[in-house]
Amino acid sequence: MFIERMETLLQNTAVEAAYITSPENLRYYSGFTGEEAVLIIQKGTYMLFTDSRYVLQATREATDCKVVDIVETTAVTYLAKQAPGVIGFEEEHINAKKYRALCSALPNSSWQGVDGTIIQQRSIKNEKELELTRKAATLADAAFAHVLPLIKPGISERDIALELDWHMRKNGADGPSFPIICASGLRSAMPHGVATDKKLAPGDLITLDFGCFYQGYASDMTRTVVLGKATDEQKKIYNTVLKAQEAALNMIGPNVACKDADAAARGVITNQGYGSNFGHSLGHGTGLVIHEQPVLSPRSDMVLAPGMTVTVEPGIYVESLGGVRIEDLIIITKNGYENLTHSPKGLLEL
Repeated sequence: MFIERMETLLQNTAVEAAYITSPENLRYYSGFTGEEAVLIIQKGTYMLFTDSRYVLQATREATDCKVVDIVETTAVTYLAKQAPGVIGFEEEHINAKKYRALCSALPNSSWQGVDGTIIQQRSIKNEKELELTRKAATLADAAFAHVLPLIKPGISERDIALELDWHMRKNGADGPSFPIICASGLRSAMPHGVATDKKLAPGDLITLDFGCFYQGYASDMTRTVVLGKATDEQKKIYNTVLKAQEAALNMIGPNVACKDADAAARGVITNQGYGSNFGHSLGHGTGLVIHEQPVLSPRSDMVLAPGMTVTVEPGIYVESLGGVRIEDLIIITKNGYENLTHSPKGLLEL
């Protein structure tokens, strides 16, 4: 699997060598899960350079690569001897200082960004990747079920977030896939309102946005509940968001333009008078990082394809009232989609 991925990168970029440095792409192309290494990919030759902290780990994980301790030679020294004409690299991961050093060390080579090709390659998951994503989603669902009985007046947002984190880790997660969002009351109008010491109070809308990594792959889900009885306006907002998500899900499948899926949900929200209260995109891809391609936004030119994992998460945020977001994680299939998020979506009044 890893050799095929590495060779596909070379074929799709027409570079003579690829210089891979980000942890997620080191893992994707070699299987190495450590944080510091350089992977050099050349046709038929795959070299992973790391230091003594990771040599044993790399030898066990990156079995398709020759692992080299940088005490013996560095990736740059090796490349200088190989003298490739064009080297592909991750522009979004290497800073300007490092780039200048690379150019100085290899003056006869040119450097070509390959980020776009990598993003496209990673956007289509194989069955192993999809199975790990399913497991991550299952862990998130279970954590939501665990935390519902704990949502009572007086408990803090931070306590709820910690319970979600603990439950996912206890059941096998690597850790949360992003800082857990628990935003209650007026704070729920902040789409990324990470948990604070604020106490939950009757009448609060409470948005829980969370997920986990399982063996490197991310899940992401959101549910919004009400503590006590919902007001008429809270119900209207909630039902509008739910209908918006349903409109998007009803059309999502292979060959559907990402911008069209976004438009389906956005149209429902706009027709109810809340268009200005839905500022973010409908969703995003997930994988080895929480935000990957594709992006379901009005500006996206991408088209959905089987094997992509994407979130579908419309929301309405009213500063004087609070906010509602409902998010599922789905897999695009040959005939439509598979929904990985099974927590109830009807309005829960706790």
